[in-house]
Amino acid sequence: MAGKTPGKSPQDAVKLLSGGNPQIPKGCGDAPVQAYIAAMPGWKSEVGRRLDALVEAAVPGVAKAVKWNSPLYGVEGQGWFLGVHVFAKYIKLAFFQGASLNPVPPVESKQKNVRYFHIHEADQIDEAQLTDWVKQASQLPGERM
Repeated sequence: MAGKTPGKSPQDAVKLLSGGNPQIPKGCGDAPVQAYIAAMPGWKSEVGRRLDALVEAAVPGVAKAVKWNSPLYGVEGQGWFLGVHVFAKYIKLAFFQGASLNPVPPVESKQKNVRYFHIHEADQIDEAQLTDWVKQASQLPGERM
């Protein structure tokens, strides 16, 4: 057991920025996204795992990365369609072409095409609607970042 500290969780090894967003080194692929999800504080980690599974099921072969301390989901050659960010009281899903989705996600952005969906701890997530948004978003031109 050399090198292991009993009682340490994945969150203990990762610095949480203001609002509880994990500071994960940028990287492409599933591994950095899974590290981010494991470091999400409290109830948010379980929601992160569910969201990740939902996106993978809705968009087979989805591209993943962590940039700017946020997981991104995209389609190879098309760009990124979804970003995730942790705040103190909620998880923000950013649909980069959200204004083109039907129905439009509920939270407006200062950016014309971006729309947000917020998930709070007590929320019952409509997984069918979220899956539909993910599928729609994955078929639109994504953001190049």
